[in-house]
Amino acid sequence: MKAKLQVTSEPVTQVPFDDSPTAWMGQGNCRNYPPATFFPSDGVGVDRARAICKGCPVTTQCLEYALEERIEHGVWGGCSERERRRILKRRRGLLA
Repeated sequence: MKAKLQVTSEPVTQVPFDDSPTAWMGQGNCRNYPPATFFPSDGVGVDRARAICKGCPVTTQCLEYALEERIEHGVWGGCSERERRRILKRRRGLLA
C-alpha cells in the first residue's frame, strides 16, 4: 500500500502597509488593555497606566502625539496630564 504525501501550505497573511500618522498605535502596549485604564481618576490608576507604558516600543511617538495634539486627559507616553503640561511649559520657555 502506497501512502500519499500531501503538502499544504498555510495562507500567508500580510499586514497592510499603514503610513498614517497614527500607525504606531497598533504597536503600543496599551492595545491589550481597556481604554479606561489610561484615563484614571486617581494616582493609583496613573501609576498602573505608567507601568503598562514602561517598556512600550512606541512611548516616544505616543507622548509626542499627545503633546502635538494638546490632549488634556489620560496617560500618554507614560506621562500624566500634569507632566505633559510641564513639558509643554518647558518647551515654550526654550523657544522664547
